[in-house]
Amino acid sequence: MQKRRLGRTDLSIAPLVLGGNVFGWTADEKTSFDLLDRFADAGLNAVDTADVYSRWAPGNKGGESEAIIGKWMKSRGNRDKIVVITKVGSDMGQGRRDLSAAYIEKAVDASLKRLQTDAIDLYLSHWPDPATPYEETLGAYQGLLAKGKVRYVGCSNLDAGQLRAALDVASLRGLPRYDVLQPEYNLYDRSSLDGPLLDLCVAEDIGVITYFSLAKGFLSGKYRGKADLGQSERGEDVASYLNDRGMRILAALDAVSARHSATQAEVALAWVMARPGVTAPIASATTTAQVDSLVRAASLKLGADDIAALDRASA
Repeated sequence: MQKRRLGRTDLSIAPLVLGGNVFGWTADEKTSFDLLDRFADAGLNAVDTADVYSRWAPGNKGGESEAIIGKWMKSRGNRDKIVVITKVGSDMGQGRRDLSAAYIEKAVDASLKRLQTDAIDLYLSHWPDPATPYEETLGAYQGLLAKGKVRYVGCSNLDAGQLRAALDVASLRGLPRYDVLQPEYNLYDRSSLDGPLLDLCVAEDIGVITYFSLAKGFLSGKYRGKADLGQSERGEDVASYLNDRGMRILAALDAVSARHSATQAEVALAWVMARPGVTAPIASATTTAQVDSLVRAASLKLGADDIAALDRASA
């Protein structure tokens, strides 16, 4: 599978990243291993997780996803073939989002231990932390890079002004910059990335990997009305998409997917992959059949007419 370079880093990834948010939540360890095996066997190579995954699930405390990925890589002996992306800064019991130097230095060691590795390929600031200056956060990352604990750093959930400010601090102070952005982005939720933020990423050669790339499952096409919301644990999160614009997008997906003999989810992911400036979408799976669908999406090429129809529907 043809790889894409992630911004100006030397990391090359397949055009779709496997989301690890379900590991230890809706996918137990055995199922997670099966999903990861299927994903790797198909030539995909990047896995996205976070230290906080899946703290929200009953009985979990966070770190479950990283621990499963670490066990899988150790058992398969394939660490050198996998690009590991994880995140820091979410509330893990400290009571706030925290990107202070002291917290990062402690959190990275916990993540490394769970992942059973010496270095994280891409380490992301999960959320903005207004209480901590960019200089302090980037200074902490400079130390981690020097020690070899992380290879590259990036951020998630920053707007254009925040990312510009972080880049300016890095340049002014001689600190490492954010080389990758992870924003929410899909056919329905476009406004936060399209425009100044994506323009900045293109201008600065910042890699972009998108989360909620299927709009929490809505773009799979299985949610057509309120009666469908009980189909999964995330169903209630989809309710806000059940409106005229959402139905218009689903109708366009139906038409394009029929032309390509593909599923709606495959088309929605292929649309993200085709966006100028986007390196790859992130998508998760809870069955091997869903992983197979993600693999097909990574090879699906949409025509200009397909993209135009989807753009019109999502306008």
